[in-house]
Amino acid sequence: MTTAALPVGAPGPVTDRTAVGGRLSLPLFHTLSGVLAGHPYLKVVVDRAEGTWHLLDTAVHPFHVDYVATRVLGMDLAALDACLDAFNASVYTAPERRFLLGVLSLHTDSHTDTDTDTDADADTNAGKRPFLVLETTEADTMSGALLDEFYGFVRHRVDDTLPLLLKPANHGQEQELAAIGDDRVPRILAHELFGNRTRTPLNPGEATGRLRHFRTAGEYAAAAAGLGRADIVAMACLPDDVPRVAGFLHTEPSTPLSHTNVLAAGWGIPNAIVRDLDRIIERDGLNGAWVRYRVGDDEITLVPLAGAPAPRAADRPRPRIRLAPPRLADAPALPLHLLRRTDRDRYGTKAAQLGELHHVLERRTADLTAYYGRPRPPRRDLYGHLASRLGLPGAHPGDGTGHATGELRRAAAEFATRTVTAPEGIALPFALQHRFLISSPALRQAVRRLKDALATPAPQALDPLCRQLQHLIRHTSVPDGIVRRITGVLPPGLTGPHRLVVRSSANAEDLPGFSAAGVYASVTTVHGTGELLDAVRQVWASLFSPRGVLLRHQAGIVPDDTYMGVIIQRYVPAELGGVLVTCDPTRRADFRNVYLNCSPGSPERIVDGTVLPLQYLYNTVEGGGRTVSLGSAGTDLPAGTRRRLADLALTGRLLQSHFGDAAGDGPLDIEWLMTGQGAFRLVQIRPYAR
Repeated sequence: MTTAALPVGAPGPVTDRTAVGGRLSLPLFHTLSGVLAGHPYLKVVVDRAEGTWHLLDTAVHPFHVDYVATRVLGMDLAALDACLDAFNASVYTAPERRFLLGVLSLHTDSHTDTDTDTDADADTNAGKRPFLVLETTEADTMSGALLDEFYGFVRHRVDDTLPLLLKPANHGQEQELAAIGDDRVPRILAHELFGNRTRTPLNPGEATGRLRHFRTAGEYAAAAAGLGRADIVAMACLPDDVPRVAGFLHTEPSTPLSHTNVLAAGWGIPNAIVRDLDRIIERDGLNGAWVRYRVGDDEITLVPLAGAPAPRAADRPRPRIRLAPPRLADAPALPLHLLRRTDRDRYGTKAAQLGELHHVLERRTADLTAYYGRPRPPRRDLYGHLASRLGLPGAHPGDGTGHATGELRRAAAEFATRTVTAPEGIALPFALQHRFLISSPALRQAVRRLKDALATPAPQALDPLCRQLQHLIRHTSVPDGIVRRITGVLPPGLTGPHRLVVRSSANAEDLPGFSAAGVYASVTTVHGTGELLDAVRQVWASLFSPRGVLLRHQAGIVPDDTYMGVIIQRYVPAELGGVLVTCDPTRRADFRNVYLNCSPGSPERIVDGTVLPLQYLYNTVEGGGRTVSLGSAGTDLPAGTRRRLADLALTGRLLQSHFGDAAGDGPLDIEWLMTGQGAFRLVQIRPYAR
């Protein structure tokens, strides 16, 4: 095999082959179909008024509504654009609608094959029975009766030898179908169809490098020290401490929100799941070979090369990262709610962001609607959609100047405040770590040796220098003055027998091109002053881990500019913990969806790969959500909990308007806990690289 691919469909014919009426067979299906996510598919329009259906040539008609408006109703595109949202509502949400719109996709009965086969892979699909899946768009609100009608109409017009299943497009449709027997409308859920897919894009990108395949953790550990930017690492599950390389390949299921994929996104390198990679590598002798590796929205390609290619301009090192100088002057330990995001150069990014969250939720003066004010052609803005999500469908969401009305802004702020809370806690400034590091001659000497080594053109023996410094930090006594500065400000909730959580808050993280996900330490089982001081030193020491030092050096981050703050919080037990990003990591052009992962307990279990989480997509424009994967859970969450997660997803989108980039469009990575009575507590907000 020369490529392992999920190829995008070939260019369509110039002639429109759209069929109106008639019966669908496999030859006709292939004549009209395109390829999406590795599966042949075609678009279907049922005209209830005429009692007929239209099978669209996907190469000519990429959008249902364009076809219905121009070819069936005789509108021109300018007229459609002028009333696009109203037209969409008439075909996707109106209870009594004329048209039923959907997609038919072709699968095999293994439920795991997602690629369009090359000749070399044809043997792997021999004997598999094809079947069709019918589904609507994710925002469609078809009732159970309409879903029943839609399925029955299509079933009677599809070749009898082809099994047909209905896939609910969202949680609402799943509930609507609950009262309809599976014998009447056979169905398959999204996680059943795609949960075990063979090949899944995780992070888009392209790289050229040597494919390094490791079958065991031991094999990887033996070679890890020699891995570099010319390598593409392939193994079942990559460890969080993987060095910066050219690309990742997983052979076991993972999530786009794991630490390794957050690193891939921050580094801009390709990452994908290819579950049959072991077979491909063994058959084609690819281990150690130079390859060109590309991950796109709908394809994964791995092309062998004759040898190492000549360097390209795109392969040159990225510009070096510069940090604002840390403020090391004496500063007090402060409650989080007194911080603002401008305090990142005194208390670290994480603490400053949580302080800003307190301010946003308490003051309710921040504009949380900006994301919806951006033009999404042909729409001038999405304010009307936001008004519907917030329960203001009859409001006038825009003020005529491109801004949301005061009513909509107030509703957004109140919704966010009702849905989430900011955590309480104490933030320790960089000044305390600085005072500690200069308090001991041994510490000063160890820091100086490490800095001298980093100042050489090709730093050597960093590992022993880093480990020696970390050992000294963890075992050097904290001066009494610093102890008093830490313990003297702890409120009653952070003293006594209470369990505490001690988190890192560095300035060298959550930066464009440098996420540091999983690089710094947090300690979650702390009791008493003695353990608290040990945990603070452990967090301080994590700044000097060999991996962290090397990653920062490679990014051009100067050692003197790098400091660690600390957050001390009371442990709060959680029913669910999770991570959400305010985008679809596998489809970066998608402005509608928020990707959310969760599992019982702490979100750390998700990001460090301890469990495979439940995975959801929530549409924050038209509404609706769907389950992508059940992960390790095996069963889905109750409908009520999923509705609460939809509120959390929308709140994440609203917070993006304030915490994202200057245009309100930069996606966020948010860690959260769901405590008793379904309350959400946010524990981290940071930019999500894309």
